[in-house]
Amino acid sequence: MSKTESNNRKNTNKAVSTIISIILLILVAYFGGDNILNIFTAQSQEVVSASVEGLDNITVQTGKGCISKIDINEDVLRVYFFDVGQADSILVVNNGESMLIDAGKNDGGKTVVENIKSIGIEKLTYVVGTHPHEDHIGGLDDVINNIDVGTIMMPKTATTTKTYEDVIDAISKKKKKISVPKVGQTFNVGNATCEIMAVQDNPQDLNACSIVIRMEYDGTSYLFTGDAEKGVESARSWPQTDVLKSGHHGSSTSSSQKFLDQVRPGLIVISCGKNNDYGHPHKETMERYNKLGCTVYRTDESGDVLVIQNKK
Repeated sequence: MSKTESNNRKNTNKAVSTIISIILLILVAYFGGDNILNIFTAQSQEVVSASVEGLDNITVQTGKGCISKIDINEDVLRVYFFDVGQADSILVVNNGESMLIDAGKNDGGKTVVENIKSIGIEKLTYVVGTHPHEDHIGGLDDVINNIDVGTIMMPKTATTTKTYEDVIDAISKKKKKISVPKVGQTFNVGNATCEIMAVQDNPQDLNACSIVIRMEYDGTSYLFTGDAEKGVESARSWPQTDVLKSGHHGSSTSSSQKFLDQVRPGLIVISCGKNNDYGHPHKETMERYNKLGCTVYRTDESGDVLVIQNKK
């Protein structure tokens, strides 16, 4: 290579580097540094897949990459546990229908809406606000305002908080009504059958008001517990269930030994935030889970968690 050619290449490389730097500066100025970092890391973030011992028809995927466009009419059950920090938000999709259980905190509503739209859902068949705590219904108004919704389920117990009032206002603007479920009530999400296992009207204990839903699809069962604690767990007997959403973010006030001995899950998902102020999941709870020998996923460690069940 001649000296002239070498100089030309150096000048070209320098020009390209300058252009890239200018583009990055423009992007940072427009979107913000953190958002740009998220854009680039999201592109490179791989989806981690794993099978669950004893549940051969189930695959678990984790990471932001699992929130992507799907064929929502496919007869495959997908259960998303969105990473919404120290809060809950679960999306069930099967055979053209869907159910959202909770929507995170007030500042998490936008993320939940974006996730739902990224998956390709235009209408939610069911929206469930398990109980009127901000870390469960905070983002429901964003969901109701931005996505077409069908039946909205919430417990009878109301509060006077701004968060609750925002949800009620959003429901009113859409000219919808709240459906208060009853224990034993059943409904379908696609080909998945759901049953209300617990719900209370208890203004003194909002966690006890949690709507608890048990779902079955092709012989495999799921239990979504909201923030139900030991009082709710001890009030009835529980059938064996394969997949358990850990009650109250893995708090020691839930997942009693008697309850776990009845449910005996093979897979548990805990929705909690990194370094949260509550210390969730509690050590005692994790010890009880470890004794079961089941597989445990945590959103504070894995990010978004997607459980995929194919028919046997």
